[in-house]
Amino acid sequence: MKEIKKIILILILLLFLLQILIYSSDVIKSVRFAFDIWKNNVFPSLFPFFVLSEILIKLGFVEITGKLFKPVMKILFKTSGESAFIFIMSIISGNPGNAKYTRELYDQGLIDKNEASKMLMFTHFCNPLFILGTIGMTFFTDYKVGVTLLLSHYLGNIVIGICIRNKFKSSRILRDTKKRISTPENIGTIITNSLFNSINTLLLILGAISICLVLTTVISKNFEFTPLVQNVINGLVEMTQGVKYVSLINIDIKLKEILCVIFLSFGGLSIHLQVISMIAGSEIKYWPFLIARIFHAVISVIILLLII
Repeated sequence: MKEIKKIILILILLLFLLQILIYSSDVIKSVRFAFDIWKNNVFPSLFPFFVLSEILIKLGFVEITGKLFKPVMKILFKTSGESAFIFIMSIISGNPGNAKYTRELYDQGLIDKNEASKMLMFTHFCNPLFILGTIGMTFFTDYKVGVTLLLSHYLGNIVIGICIRNKFKSSRILRDTKKRISTPENIGTIITNSLFNSINTLLLILGAISICLVLTTVISKNFEFTPLVQNVINGLVEMTQGVKYVSLINIDIKLKEILCVIFLSFGGLSIHLQVISMIAGSEIKYWPFLIARIFHAVISVIILLLII
């Protein structure tokens, strides 16, 4: 059975490769577009936060925030104070930063696998500058649209966090904490490692965006869809291109906002691939994240309709 699955997967990949060769000029354009997204939006917004977050974790800032925010996190989400670092940094930097911060705290032994899986579920925040600036002002040329999408998307996450507060209870049996404390690194090593790890993570994100945009290009070349259906497919594969092209098609503004908040809250295949890559090799679970994104999309649409 495993051999059959492997053969099927190989055939699909070979077919995909053939399609890339046939539509090579369009594929190259999509990869260039992916690089533009990464260069103009992803790298500038995530790189400084990735570097600073890793430095802060190494310097013990997580423990400080844990003491400060422990009452709030315990009351709202029934998580440890240390998890507040993931929540706050995810709001500021946006996804897939939540997966990176969660994995770092897990590897440091500050949270266990249950709490890590739980935090992934309700810290899927898109960058606020991306929503307000890029989507609101650039794509829609309407700041109110950006504010509406931001509130719907962010409140949807908080609702999920409250709904699952009694799930994935932490065992509080943390790993390697003594080792982490007893072998401190010097500041030069910390900064160097932070730069190296952040650039590697950002290159991984570029790869995920590129392959997803190539996939949507191949789909559009082989199937005839209406502009609306094609844009929905694009948004579910790669969020940014979906939001951009939905803003350009001639449909009611309310439907545009609904589709955009779905793309933002679900994240798209690209984000999911990035999350899977970042938690690979750990005991952090992906499926709760996927289920949470589906409910997040539904809840965010309901909140959006109540607002508008």
